[in-house]
Amino acid sequence: QVQLVESGGGLVQPGGSLRLSCAASGIIFSLSAMGWYRQAPGKQRELVATITSSSFTNYRDSVKGRFTISRDNAKNTVYLQMNSLRPEDTAVYYCNVIPTSPGYWGQGTQVTVSS
Repeated sequence: QVQLVESGGGLVQPGGSLRLSCAASGIIFSLSAMGWYRQAPGKQRELVATITSSSFTNYRDSVKGRFTISRDNAKNTVYLQMNSLRPEDTAVYYCNVIPTSPGYWGQGTQVTVSS
């Protein structure tokens, strides 16, 4: 059974930082490309960042230079370091494999950027 468990969200002021974690089980993590997604209220889920099994990364334009995706294969965990956070980054953040598997979505972790 595949489980992806996100954590690390919270309330932060604009300009602040958070580090999200996604612990994976039930997959061959070291061979899996992973992605972070987010969904803001009333909006569609969008892809934020991806990392291949070889640790090549890619980001949506709005987070380039502010967010960093990384992975620790020994811990079966993918991270998202988020710096210089903006109110428009407010969303529920999820991780999933790439390509996305609909059955793998977890509960997500809420990130709220507000003063």
